[in-house]
Amino acid sequence: MKLKQIVVSIENSPGRLFEVTHALGNAGVNLRALNLVDTGAFGQLRLLVSDVPQARRILMEMEIPAFVNEVVAAEIEDKPGSLSKILQPLTTANVYVVFMYAFIGFSQGKAVMIFRFSDNDRAIEILKANGVNLLDAESFDILETEA
Repeated sequence: MKLKQIVVSIENSPGRLFEVTHALGNAGVNLRALNLVDTGAFGQLRLLVSDVPQARRILMEMEIPAFVNEVVAAEIEDKPGSLSKILQPLTTANVYVVFMYAFIGFSQGKAVMIFRFSDNDRAIEILKANGVNLLDAESFDILETEA
């Protein structure tokens, strides 16, 4: 139930995000979700991509250090209070959100949130026990290892 996410730091300069996304697109790597956060002179770019090994290779060839970490994708009702409803049992279990971002996509009447938790495995147990639908790499059509 965990997804592999690529994380890179890129300069906050004109065209840098274009260079990264253009190179990935030219190599046939599709972006499934992304999040860019300003951290000063650099931005932290988080990517869910169709081919994790290929994307990492491309970024490394561009001399952009790219590391992979794991995230959890949860499908929630697209209505007020839904996020609080799934966060409450995590809070009770002392599991906190390190970061999160939304994915707009394929779920009819649902929102998809991408999370990194203080303890992803424990969070998965809690979310499942509370009836939350978790999405896997297949749901996003993501290749996470070499074919």
